[in-house]
Amino acid sequence: MYPLTSLLFKPLELTIRNWEAFLNSINAASLYWRGVLDSNRDFVNPWLTAYSYFLREEMEKLNSGRVSNPASYASLVKMSTDRAMAAWEAVMEKAWAYHTKELFRYLSLSLGINGNGNAVNAYYSELMQALRTEVIDMPAAVKDIRREYGFHLESDAYVKVAETERMELYQVLPNARGVKVDPSMKPVMIAHPYVLGPNILAFLPGEGKSYVHSFANQGIPTYVRIIKNIDENPAVQTMTGEDDALDTRYFARILVKRHGKPVTLNGVCQAGFIFLADILTGRLDGLVDALITAASPADGTRSPGLKGFLNEIPRDFRTLGYSLKTLPNGNKVVDGQVMSWVYKLKSIESEFPLVSFYRDLDTFQEKIRKGIKLISKTTAAVGHWLLYDRTDLPLAITELSKISYSKPISRSGDLPFELFGQKLNLHSLTEKNIKLLICYGRDDKLVEPPSALAPLDYIPGEKTEFPKGHAAMFTSWSDPKSEYALHKRFQNGQRGPVRFHLDLDKEMSHSSPHEKVA
Repeated sequence: MYPLTSLLFKPLELTIRNWEAFLNSINAASLYWRGVLDSNRDFVNPWLTAYSYFLREEMEKLNSGRVSNPASYASLVKMSTDRAMAAWEAVMEKAWAYHTKELFRYLSLSLGINGNGNAVNAYYSELMQALRTEVIDMPAAVKDIRREYGFHLESDAYVKVAETERMELYQVLPNARGVKVDPSMKPVMIAHPYVLGPNILAFLPGEGKSYVHSFANQGIPTYVRIIKNIDENPAVQTMTGEDDALDTRYFARILVKRHGKPVTLNGVCQAGFIFLADILTGRLDGLVDALITAASPADGTRSPGLKGFLNEIPRDFRTLGYSLKTLPNGNKVVDGQVMSWVYKLKSIESEFPLVSFYRDLDTFQEKIRKGIKLISKTTAAVGHWLLYDRTDLPLAITELSKISYSKPISRSGDLPFELFGQKLNLHSLTEKNIKLLICYGRDDKLVEPPSALAPLDYIPGEKTEFPKGHAAMFTSWSDPKSEYALHKRFQNGQRGPVRFHLDLDKEMSHSSPHEKVA
């Protein structure tokens, strides 16, 4: 009886499956187009903002009788066309590869080559799950991770030590079981990048992935210097390189008095470059004896990717005026959204939204087939950092970085700008006996290795290469169990930043165990 019953109900079963597959395909198409539209929003919105700034600047030029060279407009049109074509070709290449692969998968399953009667249904179910993950679940996970991601300075895990009009200094307490701060150790002051905020430095403390806790969990007196909210603090909006140096000196004096030893400065990304300039002013003499830079540009002209892109921009349009936002109080700041968008333009072949959309969709489908968790906390936290942590920048600070990408360090070792009306020469690091460690990412596309390592052409210092890209030191390698954990020595004899600092403290304790800094 069973074969006969099965034969009688087979057409009904196939019909139900076909309807399920049809409905799933409709839902998948709806999610697909929603994802396509959503993915472009983060690119189009800053583009519209940048375009409005461009029109504003051009109108001001026109009203003041200053007109850009017609050849510059022609070059700008050509550059824009080239960027658009590069984006279009990248999208077409990615879309063709993805849809061709998926078409062959679908045909092989629907014709029964690699599947069974449920194969088509399973295919659409997988596609639905991947699309739902990318379009709905991922944005929700990015918002939810905020409870675990970054600094929560209101908690008892951090202690506010000092502040100025522009900055606050917090001590980071250990979160590893049984670890206590050793106040007799050498203190470290860590500074975050201006444009992407402090939270990358306390990535996921509860998961053991936190750059600042990598120091604190070794018992090191660890302090983080945090820039106040630029929207709420006029002093931040107008701050200069001189202000940065003076605030750093104020904090360093407090730490030397607390711990009796000179401070190690550790600047991340742009902050490493600013810390270098601070030391070269001489305002930190007797207070700071070591500098660690992490993924920091020292000479932007040695960054082939970004420098090449900036050279494409006609000279008439290379001013920061095209990225300035005017605040209600009249102060002008550099729009962080526009600056981030400019970096996407540089790598538009990989950063254009639709390219990322197809790349992520393919990744989620592959994870589904392998039974891997689709959204990890690390993935969500990186998404939060990139999406929500962008902030506006002080004009004068951004101008320093702009100059460094326009003019190289001189042959005699002078930085391409002055602070306090004086030249900033790299050789003074050697004269001041400042220990230098440069940490960089081997595959960093934002701060390319030649840019980070530039000071070593002029002065002695150490370098440590980390695998992966710009954020790896603060995410993957901040895990103390990882292969390149920051407190380790590596096979090539190089030292992570935490190990470098620990060794400095050990050397200081052995050479002058009773000596205190005045």
